[in-house]
Amino acid sequence: MLVEFSVENYKSIKDEVKLSLVASPAKEHRETHIISPEMSSGLRNISLLRSSAIFGPNAAGKSNLIRALSTMQKIILRSGGQLDDLPVIPFRFCQGSENKPTTFELIGIINQMQFQYGFSTTKNLVTDEWLYAWPKGRSQEWFVRSTSKSGEVKYKFGGKLTGDKEVWKRATRPNSLFLSTAMTLNSEQLKPIFEWFSKILHVGGIGGWGRDYSTVWCEGDRKKKIVEFMQSADFAIENLRITKKDFNLEMLSSDIHSDFKNLFVEKLSNAELAELYVSHQTNHGHTVELSLSDESDGTQKIFEFAAPWNDTLENGHVIVYDGLHEHLHPALHRYLINQFHDKKRNTQNAQLIFSTHDTSVLSQEILRRDQIWFCERNAKQETELFPLTDFSPRRGFENLERSYLGGRYGALPYLGILQKNLSV
Repeated sequence: MLVEFSVENYKSIKDEVKLSLVASPAKEHRETHIISPEMSSGLRNISLLRSSAIFGPNAAGKSNLIRALSTMQKIILRSGGQLDDLPVIPFRFCQGSENKPTTFELIGIINQMQFQYGFSTTKNLVTDEWLYAWPKGRSQEWFVRSTSKSGEVKYKFGGKLTGDKEVWKRATRPNSLFLSTAMTLNSEQLKPIFEWFSKILHVGGIGGWGRDYSTVWCEGDRKKKIVEFMQSADFAIENLRITKKDFNLEMLSSDIHSDFKNLFVEKLSNAELAELYVSHQTNHGHTVELSLSDESDGTQKIFEFAAPWNDTLENGHVIVYDGLHEHLHPALHRYLINQFHDKKRNTQNAQLIFSTHDTSVLSQEILRRDQIWFCERNAKQETELFPLTDFSPRRGFENLERSYLGGRYGALPYLGILQKNLSV
């Protein structure tokens, strides 16, 4: 489970922004929207939100916040041996920020243990890294790493971290994480932390997941779950059928440049390509079959969501999606969100974090006030993130959508110049 994520000096984010999924004491939707995870003995009970929504205008930094989480995950999973330049982009509208490291930190829960892990890094140098854990109720410092201006690297290991620490330390390159390196060298104690990022966290929407995940499910015995998911979203679908055929050049458009054709041939020469067909029942009892590519954008998106949504809900994972509303009717948008608030459906305490422009879900009937966040850019082009609870809206009375669109909470697009030009 995710407790809190923060990032500093990344793209449009200059000063630290922090997204928290810790629930307030408010009583609304407490039975359906709140998680009370089991924790190790001695650790204070914590109430977490099952979902969190981020609203704001285009170019405010919503996507950058989600990209920051995706970038943190990528560095953790690949810095042990597969990355040369680390994929960090500092804030560029301030000269003092360009050469400073980017900082990521996340607080999470795995196996009833809370952990706090973070690091600061430039493209080619990890300047700081730290990991604290609460396996038995009390804070334990597992390791702290720091790099001085002269390039000297210092490590401080807590007495509770076991394993070949000196070997891991020597094997850690300046541009790789100690956590990632220790995992490649089989650290059993650090494995759950690493696996939180590799197995529990799923980030989509920036390019999406594509169809591959749901297609794999359709090839096996889980196709029924894909069909049921699409049917429950009110699509008039009877069944799905998958066919496979060998790749050949005729599948490519004649407009594609020869260099790109050669690249496709090199990558796909021995590949089998899957084609999905959706069957519908007509009023006359006949079955009509269409390629999934011929279906609406909404149908295709629900298909892409089917496997990730099912997997996340069944296994208690954390799913993060940028632009959840795109190509979806507001009713379908609400359907996807409400899956996480349905205690019969979400039995494993899965969590959803999403950005959206669909203000119809900005409602106290759908979301608690502490689940709603706003993102905007200030006059210095810096992304700011703040919760709705900063404005103390009245529980059960205030129309949140109307108040937001009326400008009470900020985080709206500035239309002054556009309106002025249109009026000329």
